[in-house]
Amino acid sequence: MKSKFISIFLLSVLLGNGKLTAQHQSPDTKKMEWFQDAKLGIFIHWGIYSVDGISESWSFFNNYINHENYLKQLNGFSASQYKPAEWVSMIKNSGAKYSVITTRHHDGISLWNSKADKAITTSKDALAKADVLTPFVTELRKSGLKTGLYYSLPDWSHPYYDVNTRTKKRYEINDDPKRWDRYITYYQTQLNELSAQYKPDLLWFDGDWEHTSDEWKAPETLEKLRKYNSNIIINSRLNTHGDYETPEQGIPVVSPQSEYWELCYTMNDSWGYQPFDQHYKTPNMIVRTLADVISMGGNLLLDIGPKSDGTIPEKQIEILKNLGRWTSKNADAVYGTRRGLPFENYKGKSAISKDGKKLFLYLEEAKNFTEIYGLISNPVSAKIIGDPNGKVQIHQKNKILHLDFSNTNFDQDVTVVELSFNEKIKFNQNIQKDVLALSEILNVKDSKSAVYQISEQLHEGSTIFNNSGLTNDGLDMKIQKSNKTNPETLRWISKHTEALFETGKGLPDGHYSGNSVLSKDKQTLYLFVEGIPTGPIALKGIKNNISRIRIVGEGSMISHSIYNKLYWSDRPGIIYIDVPKERLDKNMTVIAVLLDKPIELYREKVGAIESNL
Repeated sequence: MKSKFISIFLLSVLLGNGKLTAQHQSPDTKKMEWFQDAKLGIFIHWGIYSVDGISESWSFFNNYINHENYLKQLNGFSASQYKPAEWVSMIKNSGAKYSVITTRHHDGISLWNSKADKAITTSKDALAKADVLTPFVTELRKSGLKTGLYYSLPDWSHPYYDVNTRTKKRYEINDDPKRWDRYITYYQTQLNELSAQYKPDLLWFDGDWEHTSDEWKAPETLEKLRKYNSNIIINSRLNTHGDYETPEQGIPVVSPQSEYWELCYTMNDSWGYQPFDQHYKTPNMIVRTLADVISMGGNLLLDIGPKSDGTIPEKQIEILKNLGRWTSKNADAVYGTRRGLPFENYKGKSAISKDGKKLFLYLEEAKNFTEIYGLISNPVSAKIIGDPNGKVQIHQKNKILHLDFSNTNFDQDVTVVELSFNEKIKFNQNIQKDVLALSEILNVKDSKSAVYQISEQLHEGSTIFNNSGLTNDGLDMKIQKSNKTNPETLRWISKHTEALFETGKGLPDGHYSGNSVLSKDKQTLYLFVEGIPTGPIALKGIKNNISRIRIVGEGSMISHSIYNKLYWSDRPGIIYIDVPKERLDKNMTVIAVLLDKPIELYREKVGAIESNL
């Protein structure tokens, strides 16, 4: 599958990123263009659940609180400090090009003045006694941002819906089909209201897993929506009738196969406002997540959860402000980009411009150089975006593009290198990398380059240290030397021999944006860390538990944190490893991750969360 994907990707690059001339584009391609160009959207989960700061809808569905007490939150939903113009200004300043707001979650509370049969609304039933949706959409339209409306297909509060809680059903559809038809009329009426009043650019469905497409009457619903807007964009949660995939929470390890996709993602562990959930990702982590998603050709839909009075938590504002700092600085490398180079060509994150003539590299560390393999096209210029004094020197040798950085003010989160070409970028699908003998590597004058070559070759499974005289503890080595041997490289080898002696091929693409190797028993993962990372290094898709993590060659135990681990799911979270700057090796740091058993990798498709125990 991987080689097939690369072949398709390379073909699309050669054809100009898959974009044909306008007269040959399908209507779907045209309608999806703004979405594919946008890269960043802001999700808003706002509802009565923010009053007590509990899980939206799921808290009563799972019987953590009974339905009657859940609905009492209507009496506390005041929206007294709600300033939609300030919301929209903050969203626009973050660099987002669209926003998606919950019009009605599974709990059935509509944020607009719905006239549908037996609808519960903030206009008539909440303390606010106000339609809080209309002012926000009005401000979105004024700002020029695209409007997305979230709508839950289930309504666990509605008497016509069949499901009430995890342990309680109201009726069986086959036993009472007329009652179910009344529910279909109810939800389609609400969608008609939303379409007529707000003319959304995008509808974001949720909860489709509870019924089949036929039961939802999904084709009929879609036909009705298209009568209001023939170019309406629908997410993937209308039972196979959507325009794009919506992986949730876990950043994909393997890039989604769909041309259009969007990661919906929380800042902490909660969608709506929960005061006791302080497990926030740092602003650095969020910027790097955006770069990761862009490099795989997707969008990031980042969530905020306002309080019941309409104010936004300070930590969420801080994250949005830093996103705005980074997106405004690197706009050319964000908007209108397409997925980047395969991992075989570049050990890092990258993207290609829509016209195929620019390559953007996203550096998550301050370092002296980087390398790209298999480029057929030659860049005509290179620069550090946002740093006019930063210099990038280009060296091409043996099908390797070597980029040296000097006088560079590296960004606090992600530094972007822009390479420009006179033609659409072409690169080889099958890379034949030259394997240097250990004696050649030892003669390289620059120890950083020599060490990088060692990490690169070991990652690919090369056995350059077999029968070399390397010992398992780095002492009494019998490695053959010459008068050109770089003693600094030898010292690095001796210090890090644990990661070099009888280790095997590293992680496949997507798990770590760098080189790695595995111990012989596959229970210790060694990560080669270049330069000075801007934040904790990230590791995705590791199913194992972590026993301990340490710095190779000097014994320091270091900490890690796990984000987005859903305890009811086998999908692993993202492991962030803190590497103290004062312990970094000047040539390359190596981190040993001891696992509870031989490594198991998660490379499955990341989809919607259909349970929330």
